[in-house]
Amino acid sequence: MDERRSGYGWGAALVAGAILRLLIFHIRPEVRGDALMYGSLAHNMVAHHVYGFTQQGIQPTLIRLPGYPLFLAACFAVFGNANYLAVLWIQMVIDLADCALLGILASRLAGRRAGLITVWLAALCPFTANYSVVAIAETLSIFCVVLAFVSLERWEAQWRVGRRRLGWAVVTGCTLSYAVLLRPDQGLLAAAIIPVMLWVGLRRGGQTLASRLLPAVVASLMIVLPLLAWTARNWRTFHVIQPLAPRYANDPDEAVPYGFQRWYRTWAIGYKATFDVYWNYDDSPLNLADLPPRAFDNPQQFAQTRALYARYNEVVTATPEFDRAFARIAEERITDHPLRYYLALPVAREMNMWLRPRVELMRLPIDWWNVRAHPMSSAEEIAYGLLNAAYLGLAILGALGWRRREWSGRGALAFAMLSFVALRCMLLLTLDNSEPRYTLECFPVVILLAAFALLPRWLSSSDSR
Repeated sequence: MDERRSGYGWGAALVAGAILRLLIFHIRPEVRGDALMYGSLAHNMVAHHVYGFTQQGIQPTLIRLPGYPLFLAACFAVFGNANYLAVLWIQMVIDLADCALLGILASRLAGRRAGLITVWLAALCPFTANYSVVAIAETLSIFCVVLAFVSLERWEAQWRVGRRRLGWAVVTGCTLSYAVLLRPDQGLLAAAIIPVMLWVGLRRGGQTLASRLLPAVVASLMIVLPLLAWTARNWRTFHVIQPLAPRYANDPDEAVPYGFQRWYRTWAIGYKATFDVYWNYDDSPLNLADLPPRAFDNPQQFAQTRALYARYNEVVTATPEFDRAFARIAEERITDHPLRYYLALPVAREMNMWLRPRVELMRLPIDWWNVRAHPMSSAEEIAYGLLNAAYLGLAILGALGWRRREWSGRGALAFAMLSFVALRCMLLLTLDNSEPRYTLECFPVVILLAAFALLPRWLSSSDSR
């Protein structure tokens, strides 16, 4: 492919991506919910030097890791307090940088044409673009995924030809460290990459064992040291050992409704259940009509649940009594149907996260299947669902063809990418609530593999360059 034409193609893709993000930004920039919570943490760090919330004074917290609040604090310090619009502009730029970096990685793996296809697929992906105009950690988290794989590829390429420098290993370590500080589940990114760095280092002879282990050790230390500081802060402040954020985002003095969570997992599958029930418990009324038929195994359970909902709606507050009642119903349902609880429902929740139309941030109804109620909106949502399926289907084809092309020589990088996706899929099986955004960190790999699937099969390595 001609270099000048390729350059024009890259420029057009990034311009198109910028237009898409500006259009989404114009329609509905999102600053609410978690965004305001992160903003409060950032404001209190800058104004009061306390990582916490303003509740009867400034109360410290550990419910979120400090990565995204630090980013917001830096933005607020430069552009003004609570200037979320500046934050969204910066995130849109970062998201476009994701696209460029992913294209560069594809070019190095499979040639210039692969890079061009990748940058177009990434720039026009509405699912990642949507989150660039939402003040939450997803855009930065995706950027860390892309940068981690780019730096791993650069380090491996240098190591393979005998250039034993630590620069790219340091970049990899810094990226992995910040990824974990953004979201605790991004420890899986480190779990996929650090073993690969160990393997690459150990299989290269001609050096001492210590020198071969050094890149992985340096990257690991850069991940561990900030978490040790965070753990020490939590011990000093709360007298608990908490190296990451708690699973249920609770401070040590806050009760967790484990009985309700367990009952919820006995029937919940889709995002609608998350929106209608999971997020409303403990501060909003619950509607029995929002429960699907699978939430009841028999008339007695229906009567118990209806009575429990009625008592809860009188106070709209979670109490230990309610939690014990939900736990009793959950125990009965799990005992009667263990495979449903431990296998069928977790798999269904994960499939829902991967396959449902990704419209949770759009001004579209959640019940996309209710065509009679909103035919035009449902048609739009189904189109998004088909687009999502196209990305995933192409990615599967690209993964299956990996070993049949020249990129099979990058086995370590391929293993790291596919391991990351596999580990994340395993984690998603353990979650209570179905949210499609939890799969977004895998989309750099999805887009890269989808681009590989679109390469002409007859294309030789010399042509692709």
